[in-house]
Amino acid sequence: MKIDNTLEDQFEQIGNDHISSSEETPIRKDAFALSDAEKIAKIKENVREIMDTLGLDLTDDSLQGTPNRVAKMFVKEIFGGLNPDKKPSASTFDNKYKYGEMLVEKNITLYSTCEHHLLPIVGRAHVAYISNGTVVGLSKMNRIVDYYAKRPQVQERLNIQIVRELQRVLGTEDVACVIDAKHLCVNSRGIRDIESSTVTAEYGGKFKEEATRHEFLDYINLDTNF
Repeated sequence: MKIDNTLEDQFEQIGNDHISSSEETPIRKDAFALSDAEKIAKIKENVREIMDTLGLDLTDDSLQGTPNRVAKMFVKEIFGGLNPDKKPSASTFDNKYKYGEMLVEKNITLYSTCEHHLLPIVGRAHVAYISNGTVVGLSKMNRIVDYYAKRPQVQERLNIQIVRELQRVLGTEDVACVIDAKHLCVNSRGIRDIESSTVTAEYGGKFKEEATRHEFLDYINLDTNF
């Protein structure tokens, strides 16, 4: 399909400016018509074609397995969060000990992929909620972050998706998430600024109140190196 040059320039600018188009991950209705094995076989051939076009010698021992490795990595690992079957179950429990203060899970390691250049996003997420009667296992918070990170992403959208999912699971609006991450599309190409990182936040419910938000940010800044 031929794209008008003006539209192509617009799409290029959107990508270079890291602009998101929606809160939901743009995904087609037929995204799961192919099995994982079929996707791997198809992506493998596409990667092989890209490498061949670049002039790489695919008979070299070091390169022969690269198309298959990349295809498996895309489907099984770094884009595994596109598959709803891999969404972590997040059972909740009654808050029997009546803990009524903020719970913060900080420094959750985050690996994602920029949807504009398919380069890594590496950073940390800090997630908090205030129970309204139910609690969720700590590891489930990490798994929710990991699930939504494992797809082509825009950082602002990732914030929103994490918060929306925890709000749904916990049945409360009182959820917040701050992400601080390095984007290799900024650090390793284009401007090539290796020092900069991007900080985004999504606040729901009580976290929109200044005092609660400041308390959360104070928790994040606590020195917890053990």
